[in-house]
Amino acid sequence: MRTVLIPTDFSPNAMHAISYAMQLYKCERTIFYFLHAYADEIYAPLRNKGKEPTEEDKDRTRKKAEETLEKIAAELTAKYHNPKHSFKTVAAMDPLVDAVNDWVNRINVDLVIMGTQGQTSDKKITFGSHTVQVFKYVQCPVLAIPEGYGFQQPKRIVFATDYMLPYKRRELKLLNTLAADFKSEVHCLHISDFEDLSHRQLDNKRFLQESLANAYLFFDRRPVKNKAEAIMEYIEEKNSTLLVMVNARHSFLEDLLYRSTIDEIGLHPKIPFLVMQNLPR
Repeated sequence: MRTVLIPTDFSPNAMHAISYAMQLYKCERTIFYFLHAYADEIYAPLRNKGKEPTEEDKDRTRKKAEETLEKIAAELTAKYHNPKHSFKTVAAMDPLVDAVNDWVNRINVDLVIMGTQGQTSDKKITFGSHTVQVFKYVQCPVLAIPEGYGFQQPKRIVFATDYMLPYKRRELKLLNTLAADFKSEVHCLHISDFEDLSHRQLDNKRFLQESLANAYLFFDRRPVKNKAEAIMEYIEEKNSTLLVMVNARHSFLEDLLYRSTIDEIGLHPKIPFLVMQNLPR
């Protein structure tokens, strides 16, 4: 049984991500949790006025969220009639990242699926700040669906990696199952000027090969340049339908000095983007 958590703010992009999730797992027994984190709805309007929300404000917002979530679950049940799927709803009075992390741990989530924009979407960028925050701080694989991206089976997957990060078996198993279900090619892209790998890189590469046994694996290298540009060019070259990367934990100083590749790609994605973590769970 797959457990998928889908945060939603009830925006069109969030509903689009739900539709993608239904199609991605239509042949697999899956329990979907629809999560609405509403702390900002309560506190943001009152913050500038220096007021605190009343219990009545909290109850009213919670009831509205619960009713909307139940309506979504009922509509999906009627639309898809999929006996392999079951739906649960969660309304949480927490900030989004805190709520997602809490429920990831509470129900042992396999994958978080979310849209790239919310109610306050900025058309100049493709990934909103909430999505990037979830990428960076949620201890679970996160799949973000670009606004307006029509579902395509992930048959050509680009896995951008330098083989330096240790991979987690559970998260590679998620990718391996996905590749098996769709008979996918997984193109491992290494951006480097050097063909030879260190002992550490070779060990990680072997572990990757063993863990993705059900995928059609390919290994490629591109010379060093702007990483985000190189990855996006490779995606177009392979006509890829899914990008995968592993999130690295940077030091505070590095975060101040450099923008991570995940942040850069997060501003201009064209296809679904799966961010895996290298944290123990």
